[in-house]
Amino acid sequence: MNRFTDPEIDAVYRAIYERRDMRHFVPGPVDAQTLDRLIRAAHHAPSVGYMQPWRIMRITDASIRAALHALVDAERIRTAKALGEREDAFMKLKVEGIRECGEVLVVALMDGRDKYVFGRRTLPEMDIASVACAIQNMWLAARAEGLGMGWVSLFDTDAVRDLLCMPADARPLAILCLGHVDAFYDKPMLEAEGWDTRRALDVCVFENTWPASASASTSTSPATHP
Repeated sequence: MNRFTDPEIDAVYRAIYERRDMRHFVPGPVDAQTLDRLIRAAHHAPSVGYMQPWRIMRITDASIRAALHALVDAERIRTAKALGEREDAFMKLKVEGIRECGEVLVVALMDGRDKYVFGRRTLPEMDIASVACAIQNMWLAARAEGLGMGWVSLFDTDAVRDLLCMPADARPLAILCLGHVDAFYDKPMLEAEGWDTRRALDVCVFENTWPASASASTSTSPATHP
């Protein structure tokens, strides 16, 4: 009796499997009511101790959007240098769509988090996990709405915090590019570009204990959002 209908279940899984980290957008505003639905979807995410640590800033000032892009581009170059032999391959990748997308949202951890202990005494990073859940909610809802979304994590957090006048103990975690797309990628872009491949399930899923034969990934790729 609690089960969704088969078409509803299929729609949930379709959104999960067809979600993509989009970097290519076409011009055009995002409908205000649709944007409101997406933000509300994020706000209904689970959170540790019900602390709801996400703070979402909509960037409507063109000069601030340009400044964010400049910060991301500077970090893109620093990241490329840190990749050593993969520098050239990385520089050929499109890693963001800040200038082209219809909406730019910056998602941050709220200030004053130290007072929240429930669920965080031994795992204080659960506030980050909660924000990630909110972003994933928005991501899946955006895919269902036919909108592309990309999570940009290439930026100096102190610089973004200063640019957006955040409190000192707030922490930006994501610049989200949201907007219309010509088409969604058939597979994650970094997989299509040969940057990395999806791991087999048996590499990531264990039973009862961590097997002695399991070894760490040998990939030299940076952390990505497929």
